[in-house]
Amino acid sequence: MKVLITGATGLIGRALCHALTEDGHRIVGVSRSSRKPAGLEVAEMHEWDSQAGPPPEAALDQVDAVINLAGEPIAAKRWSDQQKKAIRDSRIVTTRNLVEGMRRAQRQPQVFVSSSAVGYYGNRGDQQLEETSSPGRGFMSEVCQEWEREAARASELGIRVALVRTGVVLSADGGALEKMLPPFKMGVGGRLGSGKQWFPWIHIDDIVGIFKHTIQNSQINGPINGAAPQGATNAEFTRELGRALHRPAFLPVPEFALRALMGEMANVLFDSQRVIPAAALASGYEFHYPQLGPALTDVLNDSAKMNR
Repeated sequence: MKVLITGATGLIGRALCHALTEDGHRIVGVSRSSRKPAGLEVAEMHEWDSQAGPPPEAALDQVDAVINLAGEPIAAKRWSDQQKKAIRDSRIVTTRNLVEGMRRAQRQPQVFVSSSAVGYYGNRGDQQLEETSSPGRGFMSEVCQEWEREAARASELGIRVALVRTGVVLSADGGALEKMLPPFKMGVGGRLGSGKQWFPWIHIDDIVGIFKHTIQNSQINGPINGAAPQGATNAEFTRELGRALHRPAFLPVPEFALRALMGEMANVLFDSQRVIPAAALASGYEFHYPQLGPALTDVLNDSAKMNR
């Protein structure tokens, strides 16, 4: 299978390129530069300004599947009006232009898998959230809803569309866990605020597995939650992380302090999403790491090996 991946240089993208290449698929990447980054396992790299228009025709030539992972990192900077526009446009305009590229292609791909996020659900307390649950409110929920609407337009071309609502990805290769580790390693980690907010986590192997499962399973249409079946509150996650690191985790970070420091972006830390991967389980996906403890142990062991 020939697979085009946007956002191939990101955390999920690199791992997915590696996994699909190992499975014998031919991977095509697109980026602002046609130069292939070191270590990125792609067969072709094409230059594309995702805000300027559709990708080049050559990038979509004879492609069987398109996976859309592009997007400005949510926690890269404080959410100024300019940064919120970058977060929005990097997802919505990119997806719009990508779908237009598929429309113009001589042969349309069979499947389009577009990333979304659990932010779609907003702040929902202890409510269990499956793919059929209603959207929430707030900036990230609105971005995710519009993002998904743009992706769904590919179905007008006869293309199967799946939307992976990704949770917090646990990986030894960067991402959210990398930012959490320093205070915990120094023994000053702790829950955020009350710690009662649900934390929808997923191991990197499983989010890659869900993307692979989704392009290969023709029965999957629409949203699919990319979160582990065993949820955890922030306090539970904090305890497990401290246990895995053999460090105490008893110093809570006051919510008001983080809100003062981070502004509106702090909503990402305090919004509660008790996400259930109902569609993944119903379609036969088997999680490699359904439980938090083993997932953290595996990731931290990999991290230790990489730092030797």
